[in-house]
Amino acid sequence: MAAVFAGAAAISLSGAAHAQSPGPGQGWFKVCTKQEDNDVCVVQNIVSAPTGQLVTAVGLILVEGKVNSKILQVSVPSARAIPPGVTLKIDGGKAQTLPFSVCMPDKCVSQVPLTDAIISSFKRGGEAEFTSVNYQRAPNPIAISLKGFTDAFDGEPVAQSELQERQRLLQEEMQRKAQAAREKLEEAQNKAKEAN
Repeated sequence: MAAVFAGAAAISLSGAAHAQSPGPGQGWFKVCTKQEDNDVCVVQNIVSAPTGQLVTAVGLILVEGKVNSKILQVSVPSARAIPPGVTLKIDGGKAQTLPFSVCMPDKCVSQVPLTDAIISSFKRGGEAEFTSVNYQRAPNPIAISLKGFTDAFDGEPVAQSELQERQRLLQEEMQRKAQAAREKLEEAQNKAKEAN
């Protein structure tokens, strides 16, 4: 069972490794795979900084077959305060704490059983806010729109080829943004030199 969840975690963060960021075609999507005697589907939304660093990854992991389980998994950057974990609020409602299950050099992961109530609140809600506390004890709230969640959750999974194309386009967009930022910085440095 641990192997199934480890594999599911890898699926839920597969996009994070490819530095997805908010942009065209982003939002909630579902990927499915077969692992041993189980069908594993992950409905996910991954937010990264323009640099590609993970900001927040949300995965609703559904395992059916030999093992039947549902998990809500949220990953945030490392350097988080322990034990606060991540708090979840839907449309500013009551906060639910998702304790950290593991922290690694690149991220901290919170995990709780995925209940029908959580799924229902995601489907009805407009926005989910995930807040972690950094090592300086400052809260870092990240708001994620729930628009498109129901379609992703109830719909067909994204084909692997489509997922790879989406990631390629996002990578190109991030490279363009990074190049524009470099050019702007060089321009500012040149103006500063000319002023001296």
